[in-house]
Amino acid sequence: MRTPRKILITACITALAAFGVTACGGDSDDSASGEGGDINITMTSFPDYIDPQLSYTVEGWEVMYNTYIPLLTYKHAKGADGAEVVPALAEAMPEVSPDGRTYTLKLRPNMKYSDGTDIKASDFPYAIQRLFKANSGGSVFYETIIGATEYAEGKADSISGITTDDATGAITIKLTEASGTFDNLLALSFSAPVPPSTPLDADATENPPPTSGPFMITKVERPQTMTMERNPNFTTVKDAGASEVADAQVDKITITQNKNNSAQVTAVQQNQVDFMFDPPDADRLPEVKAKYGDRFRLEESINTYYFFMNTSKAPFDNLKVRQAINYAIDPEALNRVFGGRLHPTQQILPPGMPGYEEFTLYPGPDMAKAKALIAEANPADRDITVWTDDEPDRKRIGEYYHDLLTQLGFNATLKVIAGDVYWATIGNQSTPDVDTGFADWFQDFPHPDDFFRPLLNGASILPTNGNNYSRANIPELDKKMNELATQQMSDDLEKQYAALDKAYMEQAVWAPYGNEEFATFVSERMDFDKAYSHVLFNQDYSALALK
Repeated sequence: MRTPRKILITACITALAAFGVTACGGDSDDSASGEGGDINITMTSFPDYIDPQLSYTVEGWEVMYNTYIPLLTYKHAKGADGAEVVPALAEAMPEVSPDGRTYTLKLRPNMKYSDGTDIKASDFPYAIQRLFKANSGGSVFYETIIGATEYAEGKADSISGITTDDATGAITIKLTEASGTFDNLLALSFSAPVPPSTPLDADATENPPPTSGPFMITKVERPQTMTMERNPNFTTVKDAGASEVADAQVDKITITQNKNNSAQVTAVQQNQVDFMFDPPDADRLPEVKAKYGDRFRLEESINTYYFFMNTSKAPFDNLKVRQAINYAIDPEALNRVFGGRLHPTQQILPPGMPGYEEFTLYPGPDMAKAKALIAEANPADRDITVWTDDEPDRKRIGEYYHDLLTQLGFNATLKVIAGDVYWATIGNQSTPDVDTGFADWFQDFPHPDDFFRPLLNGASILPTNGNNYSRANIPELDKKMNELATQQMSDDLEKQYAALDKAYMEQAVWAPYGNEEFATFVSERMDFDKAYSHVLFNQDYSALALK
């Protein structure tokens, strides 16, 4: 293995301190081969969890992709090729029974976690048990495993639908019904094996479990900073034949939270930060595009930005009120917050997702129509709390929405909280006054069920870590969603998903307004041609390399 380089330059440390960054990259001369060296990354909000079974933000998944490796994984490739599911810790793609309900895999032999512990077949069901015991938002995808519901409800000590043999590496998974998405689910970090020393029912962020990927996590000081370094035992994974799992090209990555987007931009411009997770703010974007085209580009991303409305209580239990919000929103006003990086939309599924068909049910902005609907609904409760996080663009989005609701006659209160705890807070049913607010969703896997099941299915209204912020619970649409999820993708299935999208928007369960372009912006020290934004995991850390 390579020994991590720890070359620090006094001038760099001083400059970074001014920007709230705690680490510098290594000397680029020390990495002439294109491998090795230290780099640093800034994020406006720290990952929600450093725990494969709990992490459910883009920031978190960017870290998880190259640390906790599932049985299957997504190809390390640019564009649509990155959505291909390939073998990882498993020797091959699963064998699936003719009825589509039994999946058989075999773990590669002689692999070890970063701490030297053997990776065992039985670590897979332990990971799935953690999903339910730790109340993960990802658990809704795995309820189709036989016995998972009984285990979650405390009626069983294990998940009966999963059997393993540590001696042979055999893993068998039985489902309650056929699934059109289960290969995708086996490639998500939610299902990545972890050793049984990992706490079963608790967040492991402060002491992350040993990793199986090219990087291990050596320090976490939430929410300020974390450090990733080469995993010395990743050679055992590669030696076992896991050729689709990419190796690291740098020795160490330091990630630091910095709430000042402009300071992040300046730090990358001046080569004091090597990559910033968030795109430059609207006021800095034109400058960056004009001056740094050799190390900046916009990246297509499959996502939907929307305002959630709690449909379980007044005033948003009234369809006309929800429709009014959709008529009133001005996507172009919100696009200005993003500096022109937002493609307007009024639907759930984004472009690039199977089943996407463009439609407009609520042409606008039409404040007259919106006010007329509010007058018809005449909601008795007009006191509402509008939620958003403290990232600069999200805060501006929240302020816009608060002002819009005030114009519509509501007594709106804006509540801004830290981005690293935002989703866990609004996803907790015990949090008071979660009426409406900012939300977005980036695809977990390239299937429309990902934009429906966790976000809109009534069964996804979870006590904690839930993602159904609108508390949508429409039995006939849930039934249709569940039926579609058992089928393999086809032209007809795509049309049915498009119809499901429209059916949910006829109920105005959300107020969607845009699909965001992301960005890659790196320092001069970085090999810009190697850096790329993965279709599912944002920046692929395994591709980051010094010149």
